[in-house]
Amino acid sequence: MARKKVRPRLIAELARRVRALREQRERPRPSQLYSLDYETLTRPHSGRRLPVRAWVDVRRESRLLQLLGRLPFFGLGRLVTRKSWLWQHDEPCYWRVTRVRPDYTAQNLDHGKAWGILTFKGKTEGEAREIEQVMYHDWRLVPKHEEEAFIAFKPMPEGTLRSVPYPPLLRAMILAERQKNGDTSTEEPLLNLGRTCIDPWDYPVKQEAKRKARGTPV
Repeated sequence: MARKKVRPRLIAELARRVRALREQRERPRPSQLYSLDYETLTRPHSGRRLPVRAWVDVRRESRLLQLLGRLPFFGLGRLVTRKSWLWQHDEPCYWRVTRVRPDYTAQNLDHGKAWGILTFKGKTEGEAREIEQVMYHDWRLVPKHEEEAFIAFKPMPEGTLRSVPYPPLLRAMILAERQKNGDTSTEEPLLNLGRTCIDPWDYPVKQEAKRKARGTPV
């Protein structure tokens, strides 16, 4: 029987898969990529030192997998938040953990990936996705007995006041600008408080998009 010829496209596809498999095997694991020397505050893999503003958090706060590794079943179903969210937002911001894949090559299982459902400023997403920035040292676990009070949130009614008077200095500047332009309007200048559809600057999706442009993860 004549030997069946292999089409060039199949050979090229097979070679591409082999290269992808080799790259995946040679890719550093999270425990190697984000390991940290706590004496010099330098990542051995990249040789980069953490920014100065992160030094305090590195010594006081924990990474996400450090918190989940201390809990049964890696904290599935628990709520986790970030210190920066607690400082910047009055509305509840947290992740509900749905899946954890630890890096079993790490000594204390304190590296890996996690998935969950995000609630940001009181708005909950419909599907679970990978949690970004798990290697940052600002994660906090919401205690079990405080979860109900933590997630309690009453959205602002639609009929509430949307405009407020300007501060005195800004009001005087606006009136002076009107007088300069010859505007004889007597309408009181008001500051519009209507909500916009733009996501906040620290929304996790935006942070993930800018991760490569920023410095070393903390």
